Amino acid sequence: MAKDVDVNKLIISSNRTVFDMQSIVLLSGISDNLRLRQMMNYYVKRGELLNPRRGIYAKVGYDPREMACAILQPAYISLEYVLQRAGVTFQYDDTITCVSYQNRTIEVDENIYSFRRINPMLWMNMQGLIQEKGYTIATPERAFLDMLYLSAGQCYFDNLLPLRKSIINQLLPTYQSQVLTQRVKDIFQNG
Repeated sequence: MAKDVDVNKLIISSNRTVFDMQSIVLLSGISDNLRLRQMMNYYVKRGELLNPRRGIYAKVGYDPREMACAILQPAYISLEYVLQRAGVTFQYDDTITCVSYQNRTIEVDENIYSFRRINPMLWMNMQGLIQEKGYTIATPERAFLDMLYLSAGQCYFDNLLPLRKSIINQLLPTYQSQVLTQRVKDIFQNG
């Protein structure tokens, strides 16, 4: 792109609300990292953009779900966050729970993001994941299986009715776990 690219205009006109440096390079076509960082710092100082975390820039009023998937990459939203919103668990918590390559809890702008480590074979598999505008989120069935897989079965579900058993059965082979398959069978027999 030309040297007089207005990166701020490109960001503001984008559907996304959270950007890491790699996504800004792709959006702007500017590969000079130093120049790009200087531009971003200028926009932050003017109050046109936020810099809520090192290497991450955001529009004012950004979507916290986009932030969740930008903090640690690759990551997708799953577990309690998805299950609460699907009506599978009733205990409410504002924490945005994600699956990624490491265990971490991070606070950004008063939002808490909890990351749980899962086998890379699983977070690279896109089955049961929905690509939304700027973030990836698990279906309730995938979140249910992630939860059972990561908690070694030590979890409780208030309402199994929102879960589609046929989808769960389609996703189960992805986990390659006889133990998980048995847990699912036991839950639905007793539930």
